[in-house]
Amino acid sequence: MPKQKTVSSAKKRFKFTGSGKIKRKHAFKSHILTKKETKQKRNLTQSGLVSTADEAAVRDMLNK
Repeated sequence: MPKQKTVSSAKKRFKFTGSGKIKRKHAFKSHILTKKETKQKRNLTQSGLVSTADEAAVRDMLNK
């Protein structure tokens, strides 16, 4: 039986924390930043965690 492959886009976008949670970056920070407030751009810079509803799907993509 062939090996399972990880989804390439997922391995670039997600990292695991020490406690096993999944880190992610916020969207909407790449372009068209002139119409966004400074506070919004600052908050988008920080990383977040994947919600518990999506965690199983992300683990399947990463084969973990």
